[in-house]
Amino acid sequence: MAKPSEGEVRPNVADLLGLGSHSARKSYYPELAARLDELERERNRYKWLFEHAVHGIFQAGLQDGIRAANPALAHMLGYDDPQEVLWSQHDLAEHLFAGGAAELARIGAVLREGKGLFGYETRLRRRDGSHIDVVMNLLLKPDAEGLVEGFVADITERKQAQLRQQQINVELERRVAERTAELLEANRHLQQEIRQRERIQCELREARDAAEAANQSKDKYLAAASHDLLQPLNAARLLIATLRERSLPAGEATLVERTHQALEGAEDLLADLLDIARLDSRAIRPDPAVYRLDELLAPLASEFQPVAEAAGLQLRVRIPRLAVNTDFRLLTRILRNFLSNACRYTGEGRVLLGCRRRGARLLVEVWDTGRGIPADKLEEIFLEFNQLDGSRRGERKGVGLGLAIVERIARMLDYPIRVRSQPGRGSVFSIEVPLAEYAAAQPAVAPVERPGDPLPGRRVLVVDNEPDIQASMQALLVQWGCEARVAGSLEEARGQLQGWQAELLLVDYHLDAGANGCDLIRALRAEHGSALPAVVVSAERSEQCRRRLHEHGIPLLNKPVKPGKLRAVLSQFLG
Repeated sequence: MAKPSEGEVRPNVADLLGLGSHSARKSYYPELAARLDELERERNRYKWLFEHAVHGIFQAGLQDGIRAANPALAHMLGYDDPQEVLWSQHDLAEHLFAGGAAELARIGAVLREGKGLFGYETRLRRRDGSHIDVVMNLLLKPDAEGLVEGFVADITERKQAQLRQQQINVELERRVAERTAELLEANRHLQQEIRQRERIQCELREARDAAEAANQSKDKYLAAASHDLLQPLNAARLLIATLRERSLPAGEATLVERTHQALEGAEDLLADLLDIARLDSRAIRPDPAVYRLDELLAPLASEFQPVAEAAGLQLRVRIPRLAVNTDFRLLTRILRNFLSNACRYTGEGRVLLGCRRRGARLLVEVWDTGRGIPADKLEEIFLEFNQLDGSRRGERKGVGLGLAIVERIARMLDYPIRVRSQPGRGSVFSIEVPLAEYAAAQPAVAPVERPGDPLPGRRVLVVDNEPDIQASMQALLVQWGCEARVAGSLEEARGQLQGWQAELLLVDYHLDAGANGCDLIRALRAEHGSALPAVVVSAERSEQCRRRLHEHGIPLLNKPVKPGKLRAVLSQFLG
């Protein structure tokens, strides 16, 4: 190419910039070149960013459509070449926006008013006819009339994720609703069950209250009935005892003896029934204390010695120098039953009452040489209304409550009971009792010797509100040689004691008009200024009555009282 002459004007960059003179070119050329290089680098950098951006970028005019687009936008819309998306204004409405011309017009109006549209979410058509969800930022350039630069991000996955999340939320809400309905139904059933259980519990409480009321009524009725039964029974026993001590012809004596045995059986049966009722109603409470074995076992030996002799048996007793902590009355009741059965069911041989020490406990045993008990019957003998060898009618007494009473008392005291037996050789009944520290008895003052019978001539006042008891008791006492008077109340007793000094009071506990024998004895003692000896004879078997009499030092004999025991008590007081 020919070099231009010096006078020729060349339209180069320097001339365009007003640097036509040679001096100016020399002065500004280096700076200009550097600026041009920087602009070129900046252009290349923006071009690289434009072509390699992950989001779609385009330039468009508000009147003539898209002028430039980057590859990301083309790929986003399903095209290979960005030139394929350079649509006119009309084509934009047809090929790009799902909302068509109306949406395009709204976008243009917003851009003209606010010069920018940011975070605009819409749907665009792809080449294959499908749609994508996008978010656009559109900016109207202030230095170019009607030129819009746009940035497009594909949010289809996010929209789908939101849709899935909404579906999941809907599904969760549905499940929650179903579960809530199930829980409400279960709660409704539970409430029904609770109401039903409350109704059943209410019915059970009512039934329990009714049963307790019936039981209390039964106890009251039994106590009243037993008192009413024991009164005539006691009178009959006293009258029969009077007749037994008289010289009668052989035939009449036999009848009296049989009557005595019948009354004795009725007495034992009634006593067993009363004990069972009191044990079932928990009317008996243990009152443990320390007792020497001789205090416990010696009276039993004395009581059953004549019984064993009458049955042709030998009674042996072994009493070690030991003491136990127990309820005297309840343990005596158990051992008395063991001894009674041993004497009753032993045809010949002997009965042994002995003790074995087992650590901190004492094993009290009753051995016999009777017929024994089969192994398959050992558990049954402690059941109610069960009798040993009950088929032998000649030996049956009562209704089989003795060992049932023993089992209840032992369970209340927490004393283990054991029985072992060999048919044809005998049985051993035993009970374990806690040991206590032994204390020797204080030496007693030697009693004054009174030779012969101490009862004849002694003055005894009988206080009872039943005329039959008064008459039978007076007859028996007179039979024994006593001087006996009777009274039915405190006022009558005071009248009998006018000018006549009684040596002993025999008083019933329950008197007329709510009075009781304990208060009567205290009143007479206070009036006469002396500790007048007194004994209460009553059908009352409550713990409260026993404790009250014990506090005032008054012994208690339960009706129907055995004449032999009554005579022994009178001899002890009057001797």
